[in-house]
Amino acid sequence: MNLKEQIENYKPYNEQEEKDKEIMLKYMNTFDDVLTRDNEFGHFTASSWAVNKERTKVLFVYHNIYKSWTWSGGHADGESDLLQTAIRELKEETGVKHIKPVTDDIFSLEIACVHGHVRREKYVASHVHLNLTYLLEVDENDTLTIQEDENSGVKWVKLEDIAKESSEPWMIEKVFNKLNEKLKNYQ
Repeated sequence: MNLKEQIENYKPYNEQEEKDKEIMLKYMNTFDDVLTRDNEFGHFTASSWAVNKERTKVLFVYHNIYKSWTWSGGHADGESDLLQTAIRELKEETGVKHIKPVTDDIFSLEIACVHGHVRREKYVASHVHLNLTYLLEVDENDTLTIQEDENSGVKWVKLEDIAKESSEPWMIEKVFNKLNEKLKNYQ
């Protein structure tokens, strides 16, 4: 199943996902470069809700651009298999080796605003990430490492402590709380 079909078949969890799914599909019908950063208005990214086996903790990185503890993820960069993008980014950003998709299906979707910032000494204008999130299980005993050009910390966070760790109110309220709700209903 191709990316567009996966999104078309995705059952939205709430009003936010319903609207974001609609916009993602319109965007895919309008632009032909949605998988690369060449589309400076918006492009696809993949994130992981990387939980331990007991599903009591999530693996977070301290993201240098956002100056916040947050999930792992990154740009599709031309890859249409966004599950593999999420796994690749999780490995790169945290150093974990033992990753198992709980499901191959999209776990969540959201459109996230990215404010203008400097990356590798170049200005990147404000844009949106058309983000797909995947539920991944990670061995909590894996050695964690930092990807210094993107993050300055990696740690396990108890699900109930996410709001204390992240400094992004919208992400906490609209994304992380939703992911935790879905995780409880998923078990």
